[in-house]
Amino acid sequence: MRAVVQRVGRTRLSVDGKLVSEISGGLAVFVGIKAGDTEAQADVLAKKVVKLRIFEDGEGKMNRSVQDVGGEILLVSQFTLYGDSSHGNRPSFSNAERPERAKKIYDYLACKLRESGLTVKLGVFGADMKIEQFNDGPVTILYEL
Repeated sequence: MRAVVQRVGRTRLSVDGKLVSEISGGLAVFVGIKAGDTEAQADVLAKKVVKLRIFEDGEGKMNRSVQDVGGEILLVSQFTLYGDSSHGNRPSFSNAERPERAKKIYDYLACKLRESGLTVKLGVFGADMKIEQFNDGPVTILYEL
């Protein structure tokens, strides 16, 4: 499982020109699910995302979590995080989990994130999403289990 976690000021996600999800500040989390990934890994990722201290405290140090600042999370499934272009110019996505299984783990991850009490909004699994994002910092963390 791979995640790209970005600190954002705001993020808007649309499908077919219609606004689906929007957060005013917090984290945009793009998650790729690899073949064989488990709910146990999703548990670990959820705990990490909620506690990740990448927001500034009163002294300007990254010492606060999304929970500490009352932020929101936009969770987006992104199988392309498992794109492999090491053998040519067209990426292979053979390492990504099958869509039906990946969706179950994605939904499970969303539930685990919501258990923290945070507002968690979602992308549309498998859709062609358009995302407008105002990165804060920018701060981008890559996390892999």
